[in-house]
Amino acid sequence: MGNSNLKDHKQIGQEQELFFTDDIAPGAPFWLPKGMIIFKELEKFIRELTEAAGYLETSTPIMVKNQLFKDSGHWEKFGAHNMYNLQLSDGPDDTKGEGYSLKPMNCPESTLLYRFRPRSYKELPLRLAEIGRLHRREKSGEVNGLLRVRQLTMDDAHIFCTEEQVNDEVSNILDMMMEFYQNFGFEPEFRFATRPEQRAGNDQMWDKAEKGLVDVLQKKHIMAGNKVGDGAFYGPKIDLHIKDSQDREWQLATVQLDFHMPEAFKLEYVNELGEKKRPVMVHRAIFGSFERFIGILTEHFQGSFPTWLSPVQVTLVPIAERHNEYAQKIAEQLKGKGVRVEVDSRSESMQAKIRDAQLNKVPYMLVVGDREQSDETVAVRSRDQQDLGSLKIDEFLGKIITEIESRSK
Repeated sequence: MGNSNLKDHKQIGQEQELFFTDDIAPGAPFWLPKGMIIFKELEKFIRELTEAAGYLETSTPIMVKNQLFKDSGHWEKFGAHNMYNLQLSDGPDDTKGEGYSLKPMNCPESTLLYRFRPRSYKELPLRLAEIGRLHRREKSGEVNGLLRVRQLTMDDAHIFCTEEQVNDEVSNILDMMMEFYQNFGFEPEFRFATRPEQRAGNDQMWDKAEKGLVDVLQKKHIMAGNKVGDGAFYGPKIDLHIKDSQDREWQLATVQLDFHMPEAFKLEYVNELGEKKRPVMVHRAIFGSFERFIGILTEHFQGSFPTWLSPVQVTLVPIAERHNEYAQKIAEQLKGKGVRVEVDSRSESMQAKIRDAQLNKVPYMLVVGDREQSDETVAVRSRDQQDLGSLKIDEFLGKIITEIESRSK
């Protein structure tokens, strides 16, 4: 659209005190309290979705010996260029030290969680989720606010299943993606990414993996665009793309099918006949990364986040000092129901307070004066300058709680 009035997410982040970046930590955002509210609300949403879908939450170390990435095949592809690597000695006498890396992805460590003990077919599919902090060595010229970072937080999950279970698992993941993105008013589009030139595994493995994803797309009647040669080095994938309010396209969610890593780490389960078999590994992320997703959302909504995500959901505007106590009483009622509320008791005019709340994109302003105090009501205004009239406190509470709980756009 090229609208010059649209603000960059970095500017909105500063103005609304959500997040900022500093040269002291290039490519790693500082989250302010209001930004952390958005972060935590998204975390809560994804946890609800994953728990309802039978995922078990895990956590793995941020720093591991880089032998792990050599075993997985990531070292050859990313190695010294895209990873933060360290030589750590055990003490003053150890001059050589051992090679460690800050993890750029969670999948190799997820295989160790699976391999922790012998597995039976009765445990499969085993769905392991992790909200993990990752580090990737992006070039300084490519780092951009939240959209391209060196330190990122990913809502990752790895499903270990039998070949017969792949279809259902991938199908359920696509449903979860659609539910998540439609909640924000996005219309998801899918792309099918096939084997890249530089890849692990043999052609038979890739044929099987690509056919598995094609079968799911056909079964769900999804017309997916092709991204030829754009698969992960260990397997093909289905990527979800969205367009934001500025008509820019973003690739965010992904589901990837992997026969390579179970082979590389010798993962096994015992089937019904007592035979040892290799599981299939399905990788999936719904947001992509919290940082990029929040950056995109910030620009998409231009800071006017849906009520459930807004750091401040209600500003109470007492007309005069004598109304402060009544405003405070209402604020306590709202807080008691989990609504995020502030009272603007500054000695500014009512119009100035309302204007400031609108500039801060607060969804609702509740004006209280003599009439409201005597009637036990609030005069409700929305951030888009709609006057919603006078409502009883319980009426307003019912309205906003429904809006928050339904996560309506």
